[in-house]
Amino acid sequence: MSAREWLGKDFYRELGVSSDASADEIKRAYRKLARENHPDANPGNAEAEKKFKAVSEAYGVLSDPEKRKEYDEARRLFGSPGPGGFGFPPPGGGAGGVNIGDIFGAGAGGGLGGLGDMLGNLFGRRGGATTSPRGQRGADVETDVRIDFTEAVRGATLPLRLSSPATCGTCGGNGARPGTQPRTCPVCQGAGLVNRSQGAFAFSEPCRDCRGRGTVIDEPCPECGGEGVSTRTRTLTVRIPAGVDDNQRIRLAGQGEPGRGGAPAGDLYVRVHVNPHPLFGRSGNDLTVTLPVEFSELALGATVSVPTLDSKVSVRIPPGTGSGRVLRVRGKGITRRDGTQGDLLVTLQVVVPAKLDDEATEALRRYAEAVAAHDPRPEITALLRDRE
Repeated sequence: MSAREWLGKDFYRELGVSSDASADEIKRAYRKLARENHPDANPGNAEAEKKFKAVSEAYGVLSDPEKRKEYDEARRLFGSPGPGGFGFPPPGGGAGGVNIGDIFGAGAGGGLGGLGDMLGNLFGRRGGATTSPRGQRGADVETDVRIDFTEAVRGATLPLRLSSPATCGTCGGNGARPGTQPRTCPVCQGAGLVNRSQGAFAFSEPCRDCRGRGTVIDEPCPECGGEGVSTRTRTLTVRIPAGVDDNQRIRLAGQGEPGRGGAPAGDLYVRVHVNPHPLFGRSGNDLTVTLPVEFSELALGATVSVPTLDSKVSVRIPPGTGSGRVLRVRGKGITRRDGTQGDLLVTLQVVVPAKLDDEATEALRRYAEAVAAHDPRPEITALLRDRE
């Protein structure tokens, strides 16, 4: 959305957050409202669709740090927007006054060039010179997908079905009924801005007749109502890269809400949610697995088979290995697109039988007698002896 069209909109109110809300608070508010008002959840509900577009516009500005900074500067300079827009001085007053763009656009002599640049960006002016209206970049869109653990490790290609604002197929995005064209606004002559004066100051503000667009639509498109954007269902193919993390966002450039006035479309962000695996876990690029083992395998040593996501590997357990030790199998973890490769981390966990038969019980008793002279916990024994 261009800065001119920010004036007259209260994006914080649209999302129901305060002006000092954090980026996470803004994101949570947007996602909640987008889910509640999504066209798929409210078929045929024009009010919900209108609200969905409004919160998408608001999030497109407030989620971008630079756009939010400019928007907040406009609120600070001209007051928060009300029913009639920001608090610009009403028409009337001295003609031939001093243009505020000239004052704040002063160079080194005025010492306020930075503020002048900011105002120029907001109102399309540089030292009083009026520029043609700029297009409005489309808002960014976010959606969620859920994939299996193995798909996250190896990568996957998924179809993604979206219902979101898109360029109107009836009017091609110009907002006018087929067979007609928008005409140049007679009030601002296509500039999108008009000058208002009060006392010694002259202000530029968006033209109220064309809402800062520079054109007027006499016969709006019946599908989009003159907005040039309508809600459509489309299917995209999304490539999930190997090694994607849970809750990671994937950016698809230009696949968001379409731009207006020739401006580029926004981006689509796909947030990936990974289902847990019943056996394997993950630590960065490493895969993790817990391997149950017998006490005898740890005490005497053994070679055991360990599963991987693709097949299996043989792992040697050295004699005298303790329960909880982690063995590393090189190169059997996650291979990312850039070629970096992780390992398989095998945690050994001794299994204690819940019940023993007579032969096993007798064997363990003989073993206990054989190692009776060995104290498995000397530090604790010494501490207990000191406290007697």
